[in-house]
Amino acid sequence: MTDTTFPANAARPLTGQDYKTLSLAALGGALEFYDFIIFVFFANAIGQLFFPSEMPDWLRSLQTFGIFAAGYVVRPLGGIVMAHFGDLLGRKRMFTLSILLMAVPTLTIGLLPTYANIGLAAPLLLLLMRVLQGAAVGGEVPGAWVFVSEHVPSRYTGYACGVLTAGLTFGILLGSLVATALNTAYQPDEVLAGAWRMPFLLGGVFGLGAMYLRRWLHETPVFAEMAQRKALAAEMPLKAVLRNHRSATVISMLLTWLLSAGIVVVILMTPALLQKVYHIDARTSLIANTVATLGLALGCITYGVLADRLGAKPVLFVGSLLLAVCTYVFYTTLRTQPELLLPLYGLTGFCVGVVGAVPCVLVQAFPAQVRFTGLSFSYNLSYAIFGGLTPVVVTLMMKNDPLGPAYYVMGVCVIGMLTALFIQRSPLAAAPVPA
Repeated sequence: MTDTTFPANAARPLTGQDYKTLSLAALGGALEFYDFIIFVFFANAIGQLFFPSEMPDWLRSLQTFGIFAAGYVVRPLGGIVMAHFGDLLGRKRMFTLSILLMAVPTLTIGLLPTYANIGLAAPLLLLLMRVLQGAAVGGEVPGAWVFVSEHVPSRYTGYACGVLTAGLTFGILLGSLVATALNTAYQPDEVLAGAWRMPFLLGGVFGLGAMYLRRWLHETPVFAEMAQRKALAAEMPLKAVLRNHRSATVISMLLTWLLSAGIVVVILMTPALLQKVYHIDARTSLIANTVATLGLALGCITYGVLADRLGAKPVLFVGSLLLAVCTYVFYTTLRTQPELLLPLYGLTGFCVGVVGAVPCVLVQAFPAQVRFTGLSFSYNLSYAIFGGLTPVVVTLMMKNDPLGPAYYVMGVCVIGMLTALFIQRSPLAAAPVPA
C-alpha cells in the first residue's frame, strides 16, 4: 500500500493548482480570523448597546469581554467535533463548513437588534453567535493546516503552513485597519448609531464569498486515497489519539504554547503596554503594531521555508532563542531609546514568525487517519489553556516587574527550545528543497 502520510509524488515541484489551493486557503483563513477578532475592536460600542444603560461600566465591560472570551472557551469542543468528521468524511467538507459557520454568525451580529429593542434576548443572541464563531475557528485553523499540507509535496509542507499562518496574521491586521478607518470616518455617536454594524456585515459577506471560492478546491489526495483503500480510522479518532499518540500530543501542545505566547503577548497585548507602561501615544503604538504584524507575516513564511530546507528541529530551537533575545532587547531598550520603537518592534514581530514552523511539526506528528483530530485536539486545548491564561499571568507578573511580558515570553521560548529537541523529523519531509 502507498504510504499516505503525505502525497506520494513528494519530489514534484509546486504547480499552479498548489498555488491556487494555498491562495484560497489563506484568503479564507484571513477572512475567518477577521470575523473572529473584529468583535474586540468594537467591544465598547457593543457593551453600550447590548446591556442596560444603568449597568455600571466595569460590569458592562466584564460581561462584554466575557462574551468575547466564550469564543475561545468553545474552540476545543468545536475543533474536536469538526476534526472527528474531517477524519471520517473528508477534509474539504469540514474546511468549507468552518467558514460558513463563521460567516453566518458574523453577518447575524451585524443585524442583531440591541438591548433597547429586545431586552435580555440581545446579549443572549450575541453570546450564541460568539459560541458558533468559536466552534468555527476551532475547526478552521487545524483543518486549513491539514488541508494544505496534504495537497502540496511533502518537502514544501513548511512553506505551505507558513503561507497559511501568514494569511491568518493578515486577518488580524485587516481587523485593526478596518476598525481604525471606521473610527476615523465616523464620530463616536455615529458609530453607536449604526456604523459599528458595517465591519460585521462586511465580514459576513466576504466570508460567504470565500466559502463560494472554496467550492473549487479538491479533496486532499491523502484522504482520497485512504477512502479508496478503505483505510480510514476504524474507531473514534480521538480515542486512538489519546491511546496511541500521547507524546505527539504533548509536543504539539507545548509548541502551541510557544505560538500562543508570541501572538498574544508580543502582537496583541503589547500595543496597550506601549501606551500604559512606556507612555507612547495610541497612534504611534498602532503604527508600530502594524509594522510588527507585517514582520510576523513575513517571518511565518521565512521560518516555514527554513523548516523545509533545514528541518523543523534546528529552526524551532534557534528561532525560539532569537525570539527570547529579541523580546528582551525590545522591552529593555524602549525605556532609554523610544525612537527605536518601529525597527525593534518590526524585528521582534519577525522573530515571532518562528510560529510559522510550528504547524509543520504538528501535521507530521500524527498519522493521516487521525491527523485532523490529533492536531485539532492538541492545538485547541493548548490554546484554550495557555492562550486564555497568558494575559492574566502577564498582568500579575507586571505588578512586580514592568518587564514581566519579556520574562514570560523568554520562559516559554526556553520551553520551546527544549521541546524542539524531542521533535522527530519525518522521513518523508527530509528531502532537501532545491535552491
